[in-house]
Amino acid sequence: MKKYKCIIFDCDGVLVDSEPISIQILVDLANAYGANIDLAYGMKHFKGSFFDACKNNIAQLTQKTLPDSFQDDYRKLSFEAFKKYVQPVEGIKMVLDRLTIPFCVASSGPENKIKLNLELTGLLPYFENNIFSCYAIQKWKPDPAVFSWAAETMGFNNKDCLVVEDSLSGIKAAKAGGFDVFGFTAHDYNHELEADATKTFNSMSELLGMI
Repeated sequence: MKKYKCIIFDCDGVLVDSEPISIQILVDLANAYGANIDLAYGMKHFKGSFFDACKNNIAQLTQKTLPDSFQDDYRKLSFEAFKKYVQPVEGIKMVLDRLTIPFCVASSGPENKIKLNLELTGLLPYFENNIFSCYAIQKWKPDPAVFSWAAETMGFNNKDCLVVEDSLSGIKAAKAGGFDVFGFTAHDYNHELEADATKTFNSMSELLGMI
């Protein structure tokens, strides 16, 4: 088994169980403009994507120009929902407590969202100084830039780091950057990850034994 020196976790869907919450908010907003979509559509087309791509998708569905306030409305509603409902992914605290190598988080979300959800779920102390947001470098998955930035800042070569992801765009980003990537399949309803991931796993209880 390869000896990894650092682990780079995605946030949404890997550390915090936030995606059904945030995507439902986005679906509801889209439907207010006539998109006529459901959560299953959102999980397939919005999961792991940066916001502008989701907004463009909705604009094409509705054939409408969405207002400048659309993103602010989404952030406000989603942050309110996170404060009520977000939970850590089952088993992740056990994983983090038992890891003996450095780790960090690299996410497509803005840093204030990452920090909010980590704080709400009790995970922020694990990642306080090791948070990497695509917004900081203005490059989003499937571009590997955020993972490469995280690896370099943590002091490791890409090939020595393992990425843990739950979205196809994240898997592709990691592979493009020369990383091994384990796909977390608990919400991989369309069975998209296995073909591209180095390995896949369905429960956090499996992860430590795979590293």
